[in-house]
Amino acid sequence: MESQYTFIAVEVADGVGTITLNDPDRRNAMNLEMCRELDHALNELEANEQVNALVVTGSPPAFCAGADLSHLGDSAEEGLLAVYEGFLRVGRSPLPTIAAVNGAAVGAGMNLALICDVRLAGRSARFDDRFLDLGLHPGGGHTWMFQNICGPQTAAAAILFSQVFDGEDAARVGLVHQVHDDDVLLDAAHAMAAKAGAAPRDLVVKTKRTMQDIRSVAGQRAAVDHELGPQVWSIRQPVFQEKLAKLRARISSRS
Repeated sequence: MESQYTFIAVEVADGVGTITLNDPDRRNAMNLEMCRELDHALNELEANEQVNALVVTGSPPAFCAGADLSHLGDSAEEGLLAVYEGFLRVGRSPLPTIAAVNGAAVGAGMNLALICDVRLAGRSARFDDRFLDLGLHPGGGHTWMFQNICGPQTAAAAILFSQVFDGEDAARVGLVHQVHDDDVLLDAAHAMAAKAGAAPRDLVVKTKRTMQDIRSVAGQRAAVDHELGPQVWSIRQPVFQEKLAKLRARISSRS
């Protein structure tokens, strides 16, 4: 692709577009510019008639360490919605999506994985909810997506009791479809995506839309709205503000 990006990398091969979050020094945490780049890349890939499926992954050592909360700005609600857009845009893609989760997927990084149609995990994967540990209410439709995929008990274990799942555990509870050795994870994701890449594009898009309609994707959008108020409330509490101040201090010390 012709476009040059700062925080992501994009490749196209065999009918598959691969988007790699590419800010490894910050463990691919999503900032607002990365979210804008994701939107631009998805627009280009979806306009490319040679692309039938998408793979989303991260530059080692992580898949995505969550959202860069230092970018929230003065309006917590607007800041959250801007960060959500990074993974919600992936969820709105008409093309089939596969998350190839290598390393940690934390908070909003878990949302990015959850919103994809299929998740494959490397053995190094770590699915770490972490919202409550940060003093932050889950957001972005997290509670709906997690329960819809894994059921209420597994979701409660992660969200309320901070259970972390590695690749094998994630496969056991149905959070991921398959687990692979790290060195073949991306090859496995590409091989799966290429199956859709070889089918007629219009058929692939129409079939995905039917599947979304049948399971009522509106439920996820409603969950985003329902979680937003409590998450904004949690941002204003002292526990989260203290953690946010420490995060900003760490970021400032690195620059």
